[in-house]
Order: sequence, then C-alpha cells, then structure tokens
Amino acid sequence: METVLSISGLGKTYKSGHQALVGVDLDIAKGEIFALLGPNGAGKTTLISIVCGIVTASSGTVTVAGHDHSRDYRAARSMIGLVPQELHTDSFETVIATVSFSRGLFGKARNPAFIEQLLRDLSLWDKRDSKIMELSGGMKRRVMIAKALSHEPEILFLDEPTAGVDVELRRDMWNMVRGLRERGVTIILTTHYIEEAEEMADRVGVISKGQLILVEEKHALIKKLGRKTLTLNLAEPLDAIPGELADWRLELAGEGHELVYEFDSQAEATGVPSLLRRMSDIGIGFKDLHTKQSSLEDIFVGLVHETSSKQNGAEQAA
Repeated sequence: METVLSISGLGKTYKSGHQALVGVDLDIAKGEIFALLGPNGAGKTTLISIVCGIVTASSGTVTVAGHDHSRDYRAARSMIGLVPQELHTDSFETVIATVSFSRGLFGKARNPAFIEQLLRDLSLWDKRDSKIMELSGGMKRRVMIAKALSHEPEILFLDEPTAGVDVELRRDMWNMVRGLRERGVTIILTTHYIEEAEEMADRVGVISKGQLILVEEKHALIKKLGRKTLTLNLAEPLDAIPGELADWRLELAGEGHELVYEFDSQAEATGVPSLLRRMSDIGIGFKDLHTKQSSLEDIFVGLVHETSSKQNGAEQAA
C-alpha cells in the first residue's frame, strides 16, 4: 500500500537530558487507522507534536506524502489535521467562525457548503452560532475535530480523542473515524482506552520510554502474542491434579470442580485435543468447557512490563 507518512530515526532529547524519543522508525499506509499505545510519559504526544511541527526533533526525518517535513514544511503540514489532547480554542468565538477561520489559516478558499456539511456530520450545525464557552465538554471536543478537518487534511492525528467524554460521544466519534477512513483519510490516534484500539485500529504500535517496541497488525498481534485460558467444569471434583496430566501445567479452581489450562494461541491445535484425550484415557470427565482469549490490553500490559524490566536490568548492569 502507498505510504503517506514515513518517520525515520526520530529522536528527541530535551535540555534537561531527558530522552523523550529514541530512534523511532514508522511507516503509515494511506487510509489506515493506526493506534499508538503507551503509558503516560512514553512519548506518544512528543511524537505527534514533532510530526505536526509543534516540537523540533533532535534527530531523524519525517516525510508526509513525499514532502520532507523540514525542507517543505508548509506542504507537509497542510496535509495534517490535529486534534490535541487538551481543549483550547477561542471561548468567545462562535462555532462556525472558529472552524471557518481554521480553514483560512491553511490557505483554503472559503467553502460554506463544506463547512456546513462538516458541522452537520459532527452534530454541531444547530450550535453553529453558539459561543464555544457555552458548549459542554463533549461539544467542545467535536469543535476541535471540526477545526482539524476544516482544511481537508489527508492525515488526522487524534491525541486521546475520547478522554473525558461519555460513552455515547465515544461511539459517535468511532463512527466518524470509520467514515473518514472510507473517504481515504489516514487516522493516527493515541489512546489509553485499549478497547478503542481494539475496536477501530488496523495496526497497533506500542511505545515505552521513547522507544517503539512493537508495530503489528491488530489481529496478527492478538494471535501471535495472545494467550487463551481453557476452563473445564469437571463431572466430579478432584483433590489434586493427576500425575498423568503434569505435562499441561494445569491448575485446580472452584474447590476442585474446575480444571484450568492456560496456553499460547499457537499451541491450541495440539495442546487442547491431546489434553482431552488424556483425560478420557484416565477417566476424568467434564460437563462443560469454555475458553477465553487474551485481550489487546493483556498483551499491551505484558509488553510494557517486559520492556521496562529489560531496560531496568540493562541500566543496573551498566
């Protein structure tokens, strides 16, 4: 697929000596939804701020649709829309005025029909003449999105887009993002809500302590790194796990009424059938069974913990 955003060797070190980003490499395909996950302070906002021209990188390059970010800044920046995490806009302006002004800032000709449709899509048309200070937090968030889309960008950055909004608005925004993708807009979002990435993203990147530790297609990531838990409801309770089942590293639960087997998704084809056959051979029956697939959140927490442990170990060794 066509690459619309290419980041190579991107680093940022502040005067204090803090390394916010360390050699980040990332290519984003046109029309994809990419979710960037990471704990607070991991470098998500710094990365977005550099690409959007708010922060200057210490090293590396950014190319937007073939335009070098440093040599051809205007062309590169005009292709990007940003919805920042913090709500900041002119409180005394009306909704339609502030959105129209944002379009003009990027040199776009006036287009009242486009602005009207944009505000309608975001359920803001009825509030077009309201001052922003009069709006609820959710409506202000919608205005920020409208401002970011006013100049018809090819890439939209959403930095924690649903932080502090209610469930209904969150669902509305998810639907809006899908609609934008259908029109060819590339979406890059940072989020603390793992279900947001699980719901919408095509690919997921995990950043920790300034390093991009993993980039993977969402479903492939869950399949490759995810784990499953098989719970068997036994016909008769067990006092202990028989020695014949030692190879599966099982656990007893539910006062001996449940046998629990945790395994890698990749081992499912061989591990589960062989376990059930062995149980049948030694006369252990079960009444019911169910499996649980690990979520993207489980994988994310595990990756960050593993990377943090490795980094701390390396620092201690040094």
